[in-house]
Amino acid sequence: MNTDSTASTEPTAAEAIATIKDVLGRRLVIMAHHYQRDEIVAHADVVGDSLELARRIPELKAEYIVFCGVYFMAETAAILARDFQKVRLPDLDADCIMAAMAPAGRVESVLKRLASTGRTIVPLAYVNSSAAVKAVVGAMGGAVCTSANAGTMMRWALERGDAVCFLPDKNLAWNTADALGMPEAERLILDVRGDGGKVDMAAADKAKLLIWPGMCAIHHRMKPEHMEAARAATPGALIVVHPECRPEVVRMADASGSTRSIIDFCEKAPEGATVYVGTEINLVRRLAVKYAGRKNIVPLIESACENMGKITEDKLRHCLEKVISECRVSVPPELAAPAKLSVERMLEACK
Repeated sequence: MNTDSTASTEPTAAEAIATIKDVLGRRLVIMAHHYQRDEIVAHADVVGDSLELARRIPELKAEYIVFCGVYFMAETAAILARDFQKVRLPDLDADCIMAAMAPAGRVESVLKRLASTGRTIVPLAYVNSSAAVKAVVGAMGGAVCTSANAGTMMRWALERGDAVCFLPDKNLAWNTADALGMPEAERLILDVRGDGGKVDMAAADKAKLLIWPGMCAIHHRMKPEHMEAARAATPGALIVVHPECRPEVVRMADASGSTRSIIDFCEKAPEGATVYVGTEINLVRRLAVKYAGRKNIVPLIESACENMGKITEDKLRHCLEKVISECRVSVPPELAAPAKLSVERMLEACK
C-alpha cells in the first residue's frame, strides 16, 4: 500500500508560488534585487538595482508588495508605499552588515558634533542604511543616494553646504570623490567611536568630504591581487567592478559602476570577450549563463551575500501564504516622514 500518496501530490514551492500569484493577480507585486538567487528572480515581477526598484515603488498599484532583498530595501519600499499598500519581506532577518555599521543614534551624534563649529554639513546616506538613519539625514537637510547616482547626489550635497558627510560606505564615497576630481586633501575618513567624541575636529573643519568608515564586506574582499591574477590569467580580458570595491581595485578596473552599469557593460562587451566581474556572485552567474557561447563572463572572485541568500523559495512561499498577516515591514510615522524626504530629494534630483 502506498502511504506517500498525499506527499506525492504536495505542490512544490515554485508551484505554490505560481498558484498564489494567480489568485492574487494585480493585488500582488514581487520585487527582487539582482543579487537574489535564480529561483527567486524567476518569480519576480520587477527585477532591478536599488535605484531602479525605488523608482518603481510610487507607480505600483498593487496592495501587496513582496520585496526579495535585504531589510533596508524593504524599508525604503515601505517609506515610498502609499497608505493602502503593505510591504512584505520573506525573511525579516535578512539584514545588511554595512547598514548596521551606521546606527542612527551614532549618526545623529556625529553629525551634530561636526556641525557644532557652525559649518553647514549636508549628510548624504547611501541607500544601504536603515530607515532611522534616512530619517536623521532627511531632518538635517540631506538626501539618499545609490551607487548609480552617487556622483549626482554628491554634487547636489556639495552645492548646499560647506561639507558633505557621506555614510556609511567609505569605498563608494572615496571612489565617487575620485570620479568627481576632488583632491584627496579635501577628504577625511572619520573616527566615529564614542559617538563622535574621537572626531578630529581640526581636520574635519578643513575637509569638504567627511566619510563614515563603513564598507560592504562582499565587495571589500576583492583585492588588487585578484585583479593582477585576472590580468595574468587572461591577457586582454576586461574587468568591471562595483564602486563599493576598494579604491585601488576600482582604479585597476576597465570600468566600475552600479549593478545596472555592470549589466550594461557586459551587454556592450565585444563578442568573444572575457569579462571579469567584481560583484555579488548570483548576478555574475546569471550573466555567465545569459552570454554563454558568446562571451565569457567570469567572477573576479566568488563573493556571496549571506543576507541576500536568506530569501529562499520556501520562505517566499510561506510569505505569500501569510501575505495578509505576516512578514510585514513598516516604518513608524515619526521616522517615515523625514526618511521619505531624504529619498524623495534623491528621486527629484535624479529625474
